[in-house]
Amino acid sequence: MTITSFAAGTCRFDRQSASLVSMKSQLDGLARQLSTGRTAETYGGLGVGRTTSLSAHAAISAQDGYLAAITSAETRVKLTSASLTQLKSLSDSTRSNLTGIVASRNEALPATTVQLAANNLSAAVDALNQQAGGVYVFSGRATDTEPVVSQDAILNGVPAEGLDGLRTLIAEQKAADLGPLGNGRLTQGIGTRSVGLWEDSSAEARANFGFTLMAASSSGSGALGASVAAGAKPDVSLSFAEQPAEGSQVRVVVQLADGSQKTLDLTARAGEAGNAAGAFSIGATREETAANLKRALGGADIASVQSANPPGIAAAFTGGQPASASFTVGNNPAAGDTITLKLGLHDGTTKTITLTAAATADPTSATTFAIGATPEETTANLSRTLQSALTSAANTELSASSTARAALNFFEGSPAAGLSPRRVAADGNGYAEAASAKTVIWYKGDTASDPRASATVQAGASRTVAIGAQANEEAIRRTLAGLAAVAAESFTTGSGTVDTARFEAVSGRAASLLTASEGQQSLEQLGTDFGLAASSMANAKSVANTTKATLQDSLDGVDTVSTEEVAAKLLSLQTQLQASYKVTSILSEMSLVNYLR
Repeated sequence: MTITSFAAGTCRFDRQSASLVSMKSQLDGLARQLSTGRTAETYGGLGVGRTTSLSAHAAISAQDGYLAAITSAETRVKLTSASLTQLKSLSDSTRSNLTGIVASRNEALPATTVQLAANNLSAAVDALNQQAGGVYVFSGRATDTEPVVSQDAILNGVPAEGLDGLRTLIAEQKAADLGPLGNGRLTQGIGTRSVGLWEDSSAEARANFGFTLMAASSSGSGALGASVAAGAKPDVSLSFAEQPAEGSQVRVVVQLADGSQKTLDLTARAGEAGNAAGAFSIGATREETAANLKRALGGADIASVQSANPPGIAAAFTGGQPASASFTVGNNPAAGDTITLKLGLHDGTTKTITLTAAATADPTSATTFAIGATPEETTANLSRTLQSALTSAANTELSASSTARAALNFFEGSPAAGLSPRRVAADGNGYAEAASAKTVIWYKGDTASDPRASATVQAGASRTVAIGAQANEEAIRRTLAGLAAVAAESFTTGSGTVDTARFEAVSGRAASLLTASEGQQSLEQLGTDFGLAASSMANAKSVANTTKATLQDSLDGVDTVSTEEVAAKLLSLQTQLQASYKVTSILSEMSLVNYLR
């Protein structure tokens, strides 16, 4: 430390100098505050206010971060909502067009409807491939991957790569459903006075293809009889070629009570994780793992299985009994007597065939059979009309069901290993158990089980908004399936006529796909999700702005100064300093000589 020298008589001058230096320092500080608007240039210069300043600035910085994240996410959410609105509009216009044409029965319009559906499918693909800030909004976490392939690839595949599209899958499904005789895989036989029908002898084929015999009845004079003998379910055992690895997925299609099917994708998990929903436990052996998988299905009837290889899942159908129907002619019926047969389809719908006895009938009729000279001749006429009715139903209702089922199956295809669309097995009696590598996978994005959670926004200290979306969500899949089912079809026969009956059947099923039923996810629900997300972000943005303004106000008088107040202090200090300089100058000139002068 330095000790300042001291001399007698200098104290007064030292005090004056110190006072001047202090005022000059204050003047410089006030001038700096006036030019910068800040109280001090360092936190240390704030004194006791530095703690308040530090915490407030940190909080303001956090609010700025939340606001920046929300602003970026708002664009993404708006674009996602706009795309969903467009999908809903495309769905509604297609459904309305189908309904209008069916009502008008204008044979010139089905071809136009096919083109409209194709255009709408292309527009839907464009809507799902939208980007916001270089991010594909419908790809989940795979934001740099375009989620949906082109409309042409969906319908026609990619021949150069050996990949089949939806039209190929529809053709395969129709062939498997209609069977070699084109009557829904039913076997028909005729006796002296009876006609019999039997379901397919293959238990696996019965579970997946063709008609099922549900009920039969007769009415009128009592000369005709009709009955159905119910079949028995087969036993289905599962096996694995190799023990599944952790995370391996298998696809199991099960039968529902209404006759339709449901696709379940299950994941192999070790330990307690295998007991969670959508999972099955890996056992000590392949046999134990297969038993665990069957247990996870909760006793549901298995229709088909599929996986990659490994693990190579397989299903064996044993036992069971096909249902059969019998129609008898006791005596010649009276005109107007009827036989009714109820058939089930694997999409959960039914088809009822009613055959009516008449004095005369067109031999090719599918609704009326002629009363012959003898009961035996009547039986032959009944058999021929029944065959025509089954063929007609197969080419309309069953064919339309095949189209809709193939479309749903196609859009259930996933890029995950083993979960490609189901393909009909080589023997035509079931679905191939090995996942196909020769089918277009329409969706290329993320396959997270919770699409919303695939993208989140930190909108507050403890507030997160989920804004993720995937094009493979159920409502979107069904919409695309409905559009593609119509776009992939042609209703003009080889002779140039329009098959209006099949068009009506396909239209009904396409409209069903485009309309969410109870328990199914809808486009409106998806829109609601993003509407709530937008509302939540708007609220969080308002809170962040208010919080930031409040914190900014708390810094007034700590970080910042009032320029008016500083200017007043500066003028006052300048006046004091000038006066001090003047007095000091006068005092410095005082001496005895000057006094006597």
